[in-house]
This record gives sequence, structure tokens and C-alpha cells, in this order.
Amino acid sequence: MRQSILLTAVLGALSFAQASYAAEEAKEEAKSDWSATGNVSFVSDYYSRGISQSWHKPTAQGGMDITHSSGFYAGVWGSGVTPNTYPDSTTEIDIYAGYNGSVPAVEGLGWSAGLYGYLYPGGSWKKYRASNPTSGNPNDPLTPKGGRWDTYEANVGLSYGWLSGKLSYTLTDWWGADKSTGWDGSTKGSTYFELNAAYPLPWWDLTLIAHVGRLNVAGKLNYNFSTTGTGGVDNFPSQSLSGATNPDYTDWKIGLSKAFKIGATEGWNAGVYWVESDNSRYWDKNGYGGTSFNGKGDLTTAQSKNLNEGRLVLTLGRTF
Repeated sequence: MRQSILLTAVLGALSFAQASYAAEEAKEEAKSDWSATGNVSFVSDYYSRGISQSWHKPTAQGGMDITHSSGFYAGVWGSGVTPNTYPDSTTEIDIYAGYNGSVPAVEGLGWSAGLYGYLYPGGSWKKYRASNPTSGNPNDPLTPKGGRWDTYEANVGLSYGWLSGKLSYTLTDWWGADKSTGWDGSTKGSTYFELNAAYPLPWWDLTLIAHVGRLNVAGKLNYNFSTTGTGGVDNFPSQSLSGATNPDYTDWKIGLSKAFKIGATEGWNAGVYWVESDNSRYWDKNGYGGTSFNGKGDLTTAQSKNLNEGRLVLTLGRTF
């Protein structure tokens, strides 16, 4: 009797231990379905799709991502930007979500599909201001009926090994460009196609980074667009010294990145890249895209930059 009781107790204890272990294991498996990472970085110049977003000045960036074992991902990311391009905003906040997956029939072939939003808190076309009398009255709002800079895209992509490609399609007007902001119509349906490579080199844990992209905007500037400013004088917000009205361009990037540790901390990464794009008539200091929208300049010339010129960009960041 006592032996039976003892045996029953031992078996019960073992069963309880096994049940507890199984519960803990199930809990760990449930936890592993989700993962979260954060990132911070510093860049010498924030180039996006071949165009400087920070007026060729350094800025800080950071974000957070979550992923699920099903392939779902979502995240938020932020960077400093110039109010010369996005009056009166100094921050870009990106929000995104989607799915990644693989093609069972082809080993190493992956796919992705998602949505992406670019937000500029406090900024809008209503704050696009003149800087000199040749294009309007100083500090006049040039596009008072314009909307926000915020833009939303859908994207699809394929990857194979160290190569990837992606097509992004604007669901809204391209950064708010429409008839009310001096364009010839809606710019919904603008596209950006890119090819990217991240090839691991056999030396010092370096990775060769290469990129080429093509922007096609579904519209052009209306060079004759005008608004009535102070004293009934017409403003011409779509005009520039170059007279270029087509913003389309091809951009490219090439460089090296390296992952490394600092002391006991991992997740560090540094990079050096050459970034550039064409269509200087539109994006340089004489073009519409390179001109300040923030009322900067003197009485004869608006403040401007060659925002597409080739630059060496340095980055330092950490993922944790």
C-alpha cells in the first residue's frame, strides 16, 4: 500500500514536471513567433532615392520593427529633413507593414508586398513661400490651396540571394503634387523601381552595396500656373531658372558596409557610399526641385542647392 502510494506520488511528480516543462516550452515557442528590433543611426547626408532630404547636412535617424514567423512585418522609422524642401517640417516619419515569403519551387527566391507611408508633421504645400520679387512677393504663400506632403505607396518585390528588386506605386499624389500646387494634374500612380545588391566580400566582413533606381512621376509642372499674391500681384510657383518641368530621374548608389562590435556590444554597422542621380536641370540649384520652398534667399535669388549631385555619404548605426 505504501509502495503504491509512493509510486503514485513519484509518477504524479514526474507528470507534473513534464507538464510544467511542456507548458514552458509551449510558452517559449509562442514567444518566438514574434520578434522586435530597434535601430539608431547617424548620417552625414540623408539621401533618399538619390535626392538629399537634409539640404546636404548631417542628421540622426531611428526606428523600430516587429516581425512574425508568418512573414508579417511592421515598423516605424524617423529622420531629420530640411524645412527648405518641406516647410514647416523638420521631421520625416515613415510607417509601414507587409508580408515577406518564399517561393517553394525555387530555393532562395523570396517575395514581399506591403504598404508604406511618408509623413511630415506640421508641413504642407500651404506653407510654400516666395523668397524674392522675381517669383512672387516675399513670404507670400505660393500654393495656398495645397495639401500635405504626406505620401502613401504600395510595393511589391522579389529577392534572390544577395539581389533584390522592388516596385513602389503611389496611392496618393506624389508628395502632394496636383493642380492646386502647380502641376498639370494628379500625380497618383507615380512609380519608383529599384534594384539592390548586398554582396558579402571575402575580406574583413565587408559587404558591397549597390543600387540603381528609376522615378517616373505621373505628371509635370504647369509652368504657367499662377496664384494671386499680396497687392493683387501674380505669383508663379512652378517656375525656375532652368525652366525644367519634368522631375523624372535615374539614381544610383555604390559603397561598402561593415558590421562590427564595440566592446561587448554587437549590432554596430558603418558604411561609406557614393550617391548620385541625373536630371540636374530639375534637381540642381537652378531647377525647381533644388530651390528652397521656405522663403529663403535674398531679393534677387532664392536659396538653392544641387540636391542630386554626387556625394560621399558616411553612416554609423546600431541595431538592438
